[in-house]
Amino acid sequence: MTVVLLPGYAPDLNPVEGLWAHIKRSLANLAARTLSELETLLRKRLKSLQYRHRILNGFLAGTGLTLDRPN
Repeated sequence: MTVVLLPGYAPDLNPVEGLWAHIKRSLANLAARTLSELETLLRKRLKSLQYRHRILNGFLAGTGLTLDRPN
């Protein structure tokens, strides 16, 4: 096991930040009437990304980090 100390807040090292930025860009001109309408749309967008591995890998690549398999 290797311990890597990261800063307390490091959005540039968090691939989820890239995911949310991508989702927020797609919602830029949205005018949801209700919170449930917004929730439904967010769930659909997240579900569609679930199977787009190249985009998800791009969020990780944007951090400069890698997923190395242990030996």
